[in-house]
Amino acid sequence: MTNKLFWSDPYLCTCETAIVTVSGPVVTLKDTVFYAFSGGQERDAGTISGHPVIQARKIGLEIEYELSPGHGLQPGTPVRVEIDWDRRYNLMRLHFAAELVLELAGRKLPGIEKIGAHIAADKARIDFAWPASIAASLLEISAEAQAIIDRDLEIISAFSDEKTQRRFWEVPGFARVPCGGTHLRRTGEVGRITLKRENPGKGKERVEVYVTACKENA
Repeated sequence: MTNKLFWSDPYLCTCETAIVTVSGPVVTLKDTVFYAFSGGQERDAGTISGHPVIQARKIGLEIEYELSPGHGLQPGTPVRVEIDWDRRYNLMRLHFAAELVLELAGRKLPGIEKIGAHIAADKARIDFAWPASIAASLLEISAEAQAIIDRDLEIISAFSDEKTQRRFWEVPGFARVPCGGTHLRRTGEVGRITLKRENPGKGKERVEVYVTACKENA
């Protein structure tokens, strides 16, 4: 099973590892910094020994990487894995901002149900099942989320069950939430958030999340 370095150090952009299996254009790795699409968070962009990764899929507890046909890699071949750091960092910032919004929405609107989510590098969205507009609550949710961000609190990310690879993030004193994504070290790295409400259909509410003015990663 691939050693997922993006959990032990989500700020790591490269690693030296080796090919484990090859099936046509699809390979698996001994170690990886390359996150696959999961839980609504888009995959990383990057390369394996210079070969662009076309797709990264989570299959059970394993990750498969699709490269172009004719990549020439074989089991045991040493490789260098590199990811687009700017994209990764934007995904982490937007992911945590969306998680804050989701947690606060659940507290402010008891009974609200998340029915979808997507974290891209330019924005995040959360879809809810809710019978009325949540516009009136968004200002309060945004203000409370920004206050947590501005306090620059520590974010803990760890296994709740290592055998099944279940993970969580926690801001002590605020919340502990199951999540297997890549996470920031501190809330202040999110920067400024902007929330936009949309109505995708009857009984549905959508919140789009944007971040700006990122605090530089030390």
